[in-house]
Amino acid sequence: MELPVSLADNVDFLRRLPKLDRLPELGRGARPEVAGRLVEVRDFGSNPGNLRMFTFVPQQLQSSRALVVVLHGCGQTAAGYNHGAGWSTLAKHYGFALLMPEQVGSNNANRCFNWFNPEDTAREHGEAASIRQMIARMVGDHHIDQHRIFVTGLSAGGAMTSVMLATYPEVFSAGAIIAGLPYGVANDVREALTIMRATPVRTPRRLGDLVRKASHHKGPWPRLSVWHGSVDGMVAPANAREIVKQWLDVHHLPQAPMSEGMVDGHPRRVWWNADGETIVESYTITNMAHGTPLGIADNEQRYGATGAFMIEAGISSPYHIAKFFGLTEWIRQPKPAPKVAAAESPSAKLIPMVSPLQEPAPGTMPDLSKVLWPLAPPPPRPERGKRERRRRGIDVGAMISRALTAAGLRK
Repeated sequence: MELPVSLADNVDFLRRLPKLDRLPELGRGARPEVAGRLVEVRDFGSNPGNLRMFTFVPQQLQSSRALVVVLHGCGQTAAGYNHGAGWSTLAKHYGFALLMPEQVGSNNANRCFNWFNPEDTAREHGEAASIRQMIARMVGDHHIDQHRIFVTGLSAGGAMTSVMLATYPEVFSAGAIIAGLPYGVANDVREALTIMRATPVRTPRRLGDLVRKASHHKGPWPRLSVWHGSVDGMVAPANAREIVKQWLDVHHLPQAPMSEGMVDGHPRRVWWNADGETIVESYTITNMAHGTPLGIADNEQRYGATGAFMIEAGISSPYHIAKFFGLTEWIRQPKPAPKVAAAESPSAKLIPMVSPLQEPAPGTMPDLSKVLWPLAPPPPRPERGKRERRRRGIDVGAMISRALTAAGLRK
């Protein structure tokens, strides 16, 4: 049953929403090496949704190259959300590529992705199609493993993550939605505002059908991680419940969680398949408002920085999401030391090239006492006034052996 919301309520909510434009932009004041990590790519297709494409690709990538698509929230930019959530630091640490689409003001005055507009949420149309084109460009340019493509987002970016998982389920192995909304529950601004404030309760089957009808895909379906603050006043926490219901139905999993526990002080519920693989997980961040939860990760690192919609909560959602995607087991390896060519070794410069199988031609024998002087003392000189009774032959093999031993090339 749809919940009635008065026109006055909607007007009041719209009156507050434009304040997003005056929020301090995330990323302003960021360290130059962080803010400057993203690179804009301008030619990635027809771009029917008129979005901007930003990327970050570290020098070292995992052997099976992965891509994470990160979608910012309202009032944010790609660089700002990257600074706040620390995704490029994670990508550099664990060796995966980033794609960060960015909304423009001409599409939405608050720079929200239009997750509620049918022209932008249908397969091969609008903003969803633009993001798909960006992914294709990344796959072609960086040889991304097409079985290791993931998507995540906050708020409107979280709702757009629902859109991408539903309209292109064959593209993504998994997704993560932070303070977002289910797919297909709104078709205009008024419905979007209604559901943001108080989402109606729908049956799992009805929610699942919205995803199944978004494409001709028959499975397997992407795995999903859902995050939401328990006191979120901008997107009602009940939306997290509806997202979980939607994807449990798609995966034909029971609504009751198979496991419940606490992670860094916050409740987590888990559902897995017959093979024991986690398919859906849900985090409720206790006493947190609308935003991305931040904290110290399991590896004792802090990713991101607190700011507008970036909230210290004692748990690092970017790290746990990357872990859910299976990206945190790889550790960047140090660069190998340059190899020294044989011709550049000290012994090669000190020892003349003389074949042991041939006698040197008369008059061509080098003075080895001068060549080997740095490695072995010269032969003793005869006392002055005396003549050597007999010229001794030079043992070339023995002297070469001594030179190799002195150079540490032979024991």
